[in-house]
Amino acid sequence: MSQQPHQLYWESTYAITVALMTHYPARNPEDVGLQELAKLVESLPGFDDDPSMVTERILLDIQTVWYEEATNL
Repeated sequence: MSQQPHQLYWESTYAITVALMTHYPARNPEDVGLQELAKLVESLPGFDDDPSMVTERILLDIQTVWYEEATNL
């Protein structure tokens, strides 16, 4: 039996970051624009939020945490 992915919402900044790092390990967060980041998040398994609810602040928070996690490895 396969494990279902956790549901992800825009406010799940850290969980989204982990999912981005898992699904896009070769991507550098510095090279991802905000529109592309929104599309990457929306394509993640388990993402279950309204795409129209995202704000620039949410995307910047996700990108910042992704950058911090990626540079701490």
